[in-house]
Amino acid sequence: MGKPKISIITICYNSEKTIAHTLQSVAEQNYENLEYIIVDGASKDNTLKVTEPFKNKISRLISEPDQGIYDAMNKGLNLVTGDIIGILNSDDFYVDNNVISKIAKRFDDPAVDCVHADLYYVNKDNTAQIVRHWKSCAYSPGAFIKGWHPAHPTFFVRKRVYEKYGLFDLNFNLAADFELMLRFLERYKINSIHLPEPVVRMRLGGATSKNIKNIIKQNIECYKAFKVNGIKVSYLYAFLRILPKLKQFFS
Repeated sequence: MGKPKISIITICYNSEKTIAHTLQSVAEQNYENLEYIIVDGASKDNTLKVTEPFKNKISRLISEPDQGIYDAMNKGLNLVTGDIIGILNSDDFYVDNNVISKIAKRFDDPAVDCVHADLYYVNKDNTAQIVRHWKSCAYSPGAFIKGWHPAHPTFFVRKRVYEKYGLFDLNFNLAADFELMLRFLERYKINSIHLPEPVVRMRLGGATSKNIKNIIKQNIECYKAFKVNGIKVSYLYAFLRILPKLKQFFS
């Protein structure tokens, strides 16, 4: 039995300043059966030009207008042909060339539906500077209610899970990734395991964290995600959600 095909999706829009790191980190992976899909939102800068040196490592590239990052992710999910899917945004990159091999090894057990790991938040201008270390842990029932959730860039899921339980819900503008992970893990109880090491470096300054207004909106959407999935949650959830994140700055 050969190695399962792993599909990586990168979505981008006007990402000329950062996407080269992302592309290189995928191109240098030592895992052989890898599919790489780029979904560009019709960038107006040199993003597509930056992708050209990596064309032999890119399985599929589309460039067209979309309705936002989660619509672009859904487009990518509809294109993949792999057995296992990961999503790496255009300002993130893998910590080394062994990441996909390590993730794949955890899927040797056919009962495993999902693997998630740890993550480094790094300075957007100096990616060698770690600002925050997201140390995750194994999922346990009810963990989301207590403020826990996986780091989405480390969240690898079998294609069959998306086919059975759905894609990103476009009613969520800032927290569709949170809602999807909540739906898969808390509502449908997919079988997940934790890889206890960082696999992604993520630049600070993304859409959800760039200002206090978006942080508040994201927390409201996270609260809504519980309601949509029929899970009761305390009105203090926003406070519970912040606590684990504060600890990450001092770990």
